[in-house]
Amino acid sequence: MRTARSLAQEVGLDAVTPGTGALLRLLAAAGNARAVVEIGTGTGVSGVWLMRGMRPDGVLTTIDLEHEHQRIARRIFVEAGFVAGRTRIITGRALDVLPRLADGVYDMVFVDADTAEYAPCVDAALRLLRPGGVLAVHGALAGGRIADPAARDLETVAVREVVKAVRESEEWIPALLPAGAGLLTAVKR
Repeated sequence: MRTARSLAQEVGLDAVTPGTGALLRLLAAAGNARAVVEIGTGTGVSGVWLMRGMRPDGVLTTIDLEHEHQRIARRIFVEAGFVAGRTRIITGRALDVLPRLADGVYDMVFVDADTAEYAPCVDAALRLLRPGGVLAVHGALAGGRIADPAARDLETVAVREVVKAVRESEEWIPALLPAGAGLLTAVKR
């Protein structure tokens, strides 16, 4: 994990905090997750946490636009003791890849991508998840600005709208957890 965090810093990424990672592991374990989609591979920090919580026969499907990030993540997954068959690494824009994934077969979807794409990623998660499946959205506190009505920057507004949409939806049972940068979690009804 130290290597993955160090490499994330080198390539200019903010990896999930240990607290957020522990929550991801917990959510994957609580749902006995066998099939998880991660939107935003990064250098593999969150992927390692997710796989540590998943069933031993589980497969993490991770999507990232940056091939270099995925190259690093692949190395980190092996160094963490996971065989190559535990991951399906897809290079591409999430909004182009997600429509090609099967409906209703995933146990968990973790979104850690460009905040401008959070809303369509959450919409896709609703389609991808089985009933009882878990959604987790990283950065849901928008750097502490989410509760500040004066914060009107594009990132904060995008995150605020996603939080509101999930909270008001009849299709989700949500909770906003204050770990790390904030984790919006929801269970699909």
